Amino acid sequence: MLSPRQRKILRLIEAQKRVRVDDLSDSFATTPQTIRKDLERLAELHHVVRFHGGATLVGGVEHMALSTREADALREKQAIGAAVAGRIPEGCAIFLNAGTTTGQVARMLSGHSQLRVVTDNVDMASKLRAYPGLEVIVPGGIVRRSDGAILGAEAVDYIRQFRVDYAVIGAAALSEDGALLDFDLAEVQVCRAMMAGARHVILALDSSKCARSAPVTLGTLEGVHTVVTDDGVPGWVAPLCEAAEVDLVVVNA
Repeated sequence: MLSPRQRKILRLIEAQKRVRVDDLSDSFATTPQTIRKDLERLAELHHVVRFHGGATLVGGVEHMALSTREADALREKQAIGAAVAGRIPEGCAIFLNAGTTTGQVARMLSGHSQLRVVTDNVDMASKLRAYPGLEVIVPGGIVRRSDGAILGAEAVDYIRQFRVDYAVIGAAALSEDGALLDFDLAEVQVCRAMMAGARHVILALDSSKCARSAPVTLGTLEGVHTVVTDDGVPGWVAPLCEAAEVDLVVVNA
């Protein structure tokens, strides 16, 4: 878990790509030693790479480990998960895309009934099957060892057979031009099939993903109906959603 100052430092690095200890010390009115400890913490979580006298961004070119992603912005993801689950009515069918924020949505569906959930993640399916009111469906395909995601042409073809009420998806990044970005092409292909087969697409996205970078384009905001994020979201997101005619839901974390 990051402290408020560490989160601010990370957002500054995401914006500037490269920072120096002395500059951060002046900006945050604290000692260089304190800033070095903050940067070391960010480096431990694989957000940044340290160099002598500063740090540079790593999140734009490297996918963090699952355990790190699950711990990152956990409180925000839990609040988003509760808000998204509250928008899912009982008695409907949904796609639930693999991801750490969508994983929090899954946890909040325990009280739903007569809900059919199609998910592309075996670990998520294992948790969901414990909820008595849910019918859980998984596609065939290749299981990614690192996080349980189900990938491949078989998974895409299977998902294309469904027409559901909601698709709940995540993304690694949202760019300032409205592009949804991710790291893995195979995972993106599965997610695109989910978006195409849903009447309403909900993007569950914590604010730390805004203005990050990733190499694969998943789609754009125009392909989404609702964005649910936390109150750390930067100011440029609201007009972007308005221009794309997307409902923006901001939750307090």
